[in-house]
Amino acid sequence: MAFVVGMAASFAVSAQGLDASCGPLQNAFGPFDYRTERGNNLYLVEKAHFTPVVESLIKGNAGYLGGDIDYTLRAFPNHHRALIAAMRYGQKTKLPVPPNMKYSVECYFARALQFRPDDTTVRMLYAGFLYRSSRADEAGKQLERVAFDAKDNGFTQYNIGLVYLEAQQYDKALAQAHRALALGFARPDLKDRLSAVGRWREPAVLTPAEGASSSPASLPGDAASSAGSGR
Repeated sequence: MAFVVGMAASFAVSAQGLDASCGPLQNAFGPFDYRTERGNNLYLVEKAHFTPVVESLIKGNAGYLGGDIDYTLRAFPNHHRALIAAMRYGQKTKLPVPPNMKYSVECYFARALQFRPDDTTVRMLYAGFLYRSSRADEAGKQLERVAFDAKDNGFTQYNIGLVYLEAQQYDKALAQAHRALALGFARPDLKDRLSAVGRWREPAVLTPAEGASSSPASLPGDAASSAGSGR
């Protein structure tokens, strides 16, 4: 999985909620959880504001391109594909706040994590954003949180390995590949990509706990505390 990002913006997230610069989560329509609200509300938003043309960053549908992505992420703060589109738009425009969007790209992650702290996909996407923003320590904390929350979910542990691989954290990617294998998730892509860079080795003993601590280091005190200060 490839991750593309815009520039990081400075803002703070407190235990009481989002910094004012990231706006309130309350919305005229929503907010809804992208993972569970798969009915008419999602259909209406995507039909009007997150069409394939918008997702491809070609042009807007209901209005401006940035406005359509923003509307989608205000209605569904943890809309995974819209978050990826926001990152890509930030990279394309080279602006922390892309045109016609209300907030910085990083604010949309803070909003998503404040809304649903248990969304492991958002945390993995955010970790990719942080790695590409040269904030490896913060990215690592997010992935530790994901690994802890995912526990024996081999698919998620495998995807953590893909994020580490994209960040060229090969030892950690290998540990996650071994862990996913131990959990019965045997998709070969991660092994093949590690082999291609000469960093694969067969596990001596398959144990689900390999490469993972029993608890994440410095779990965020709130939904997105490690997003505290942009650099």
